[in-house]
Amino acid sequence: MAEPAGSAPQQRGPIRRRKLYEEVTSRIQERIADLGLRPGDQLPTERELMAEFGVGRSAVREAMLSLQRMGIVAVSSGERARVGQPTAAVMVEQLSGLAQLLLAQPHGVEQFQDARMLLEVGLARCAAQRATDGDIAMLADLLETNRQAIGDYPTFMRTDVAFHYGIATIARNAIFTALMDAVVAWLTEQRVISGRSPTAGDAAYAAHKAIYEAIAARQPEAAGQAMQDHLEAVVRLYWQMRRADPGS
Repeated sequence: MAEPAGSAPQQRGPIRRRKLYEEVTSRIQERIADLGLRPGDQLPTERELMAEFGVGRSAVREAMLSLQRMGIVAVSSGERARVGQPTAAVMVEQLSGLAQLLLAQPHGVEQFQDARMLLEVGLARCAAQRATDGDIAMLADLLETNRQAIGDYPTFMRTDVAFHYGIATIARNAIFTALMDAVVAWLTEQRVISGRSPTAGDAAYAAHKAIYEAIAARQPEAAGQAMQDHLEAVVRLYWQMRRADPGS
């Protein structure tokens, strides 16, 4: 469609020239998808891939290393490469470097706090809907361990993480638990700073108890609201502590 007369052309970024190994990486991924290859299936040899794509050995090797890092390909010394077994953990791990850069940007922390809110409020609702009696007992144990750790900062932080992770496991979805692991790692600074408050332990435990009771009562909306209240309080405390000590 032609541009209207007198209008300025739409600004677009420059066309990025892909590196040769990136093109080879895409071609191998397409081969795996097009042929319906499964984890454990063998891939062509290095020499066969060189001939098929008309590239040198270095491009193929760099492509295979890239695919190996992504968990798409498994490479063993002296054997032909095979299709790997992708996992949610590997998928999320690929985002870690980018996440650290995003956190360092203006408003980066706020964006991750919002993301955590969306994830964990949803997980609390899900837990209230799906929890078995065994799940409720598991959460009760985690909550009691959390209570016993009040006043012992390092132990309390570990039991705090364990309680939140326990809620995530109830969904029985590896993507959710992988995301929870990642969020805990990405927002470590928030947990450390907000945990310095002398009242943080008692407040967090009280919030955890409210979340647990809503899940145990199978009340999704109440569980989601309790989690939201908890995380909003954590965010407020974090920014209060940051303002009080800008160098922290």
